[in-house]
Amino acid sequence: MALTMPLRMLLALVLALTLPIAGARAQCTFACPPSPPPTPAPSDSNRNHVWYALGGVVAAGLGVFIASRLFPTPERGLPQQPPPSDPPPLADNQPPPARSKSAPKSKSGPVARKGFDLPPVGEMRFVPNEIILDVPTSVSEAHLNALAARHAMTRIETQTFRLSGRRMFRWRIDGRGNVADMIRALAAHEPQVAGAQPNYLFTLAQEPLPQINGDQYAPDKLNLTEAHRLATGNRVLVAVIDSGIDSSHPDLVGAVVRSFDAAGSGPAHPHGTGMAGAIAARRNVLSAAPRVGVLAVRAFDPRSTGGDGTTFNIIKGLDWSIENGARVVNMSFAGPSDPRLNDVLERAAKRGVVLIAAAGNAGPNSPPLYPAANRNVVAVTATDIEDRLFTGANRGGHIAVAAPGVDILVPAPNGDYQFTTGTSVAAAHVSGIAALLIERNPKLTPSDVRRILTRTAKSLGQGERARDFGAGLVNAYQAIVAATGAEPRTAKR
Repeated sequence: MALTMPLRMLLALVLALTLPIAGARAQCTFACPPSPPPTPAPSDSNRNHVWYALGGVVAAGLGVFIASRLFPTPERGLPQQPPPSDPPPLADNQPPPARSKSAPKSKSGPVARKGFDLPPVGEMRFVPNEIILDVPTSVSEAHLNALAARHAMTRIETQTFRLSGRRMFRWRIDGRGNVADMIRALAAHEPQVAGAQPNYLFTLAQEPLPQINGDQYAPDKLNLTEAHRLATGNRVLVAVIDSGIDSSHPDLVGAVVRSFDAAGSGPAHPHGTGMAGAIAARRNVLSAAPRVGVLAVRAFDPRSTGGDGTTFNIIKGLDWSIENGARVVNMSFAGPSDPRLNDVLERAAKRGVVLIAAAGNAGPNSPPLYPAANRNVVAVTATDIEDRLFTGANRGGHIAVAAPGVDILVPAPNGDYQFTTGTSVAAAHVSGIAALLIERNPKLTPSDVRRILTRTAKSLGQGERARDFGAGLVNAYQAIVAATGAEPRTAKR
């Protein structure tokens, strides 16, 4: 090991002091004259002191040198080693260390890229061999064809939605892979794809009942007779996203101002016709808003099992409705949480559109259903003639208000009538009442409408059960008065 500079200097000093003395003694080895008798010399004592001091300095220097080698300290400028558990950081261009083979890999975990949404564990309410993709408009047809070939898919439908600004594709999976695996593969290997999700399925929230004759109780419960003295929904457009509506029904003649078939051509259906009638019937049935204009959107195919509607068709219907001036959108259906649908609903609310949805008929033990559970939507539950909660209604803190929804008389296709039960028709009543408020005060925002409906509702239930009714039973008259800025009368108890 090389000697340090301080040690070299000390050795040089020792040699310089000792060599002249040794040389003088060597000169008198042969034929030296007799030495004079010794006499005491003070210089001998001084020389001994010098040697003692020099030896102390050398010993001290060697001690410092040895200590610095055995016990380095940062004060001396020596490098410190990081603790074993804290490895040095990677350089900017250095790849990360390989993942340990023992680290667990979860097939059901989230996809790393934002916008790629897997179905939740256990969720099966989607088309099993379809997927929805977000692809920027800059991606060419050649790239799309290559994408289809790589993943064994067929492009079924393409549409650019003005409301969300997305270009969305509906693809069919032709190979053996499932929807979740396809989403993972696209996220991992297709950077030109901006997002993917299942094509979810939603069901109409209606309980089928045999056709019977009976009296209407809903208008009295909602205080519609008084309300219609102030507003009837004139010049307000309400979009009904549902199954096919029989616009030729005597109670709906003149009510449907425009129609859009998002699911392909199909016949009129009892559910869609009934919901449109609860909102806008104008002859034999006293509806919530008999002078509104209905935008009829068929997004549910009655030929499918349960009359299902898909993510793609519902979003097409919403996009068309907003572009055609809808101020209120009635959604009497329920299903899973849907990222693309939730995004469109948020954008619609920001455009000033009031969104109303059925809470769902899956019962008290069901988790919240969508779109009712979306924070931009007014969720409506159903009550009967005794103001009791419909036994099949969903529960939850997201419920906003209640409306009659058990044994409600509404139109049916081919000029017929039906009694219907469910949160679907309850939501349709509230959609009509929202239109009355907007006619009375067109400047109302969706938040204003929600606040008015909840503050003027009649409280139902006691204790914890009151939560199942939301704010309570909607009162159309008091809500209209509140919408004009006047103080409404106290709700009937």
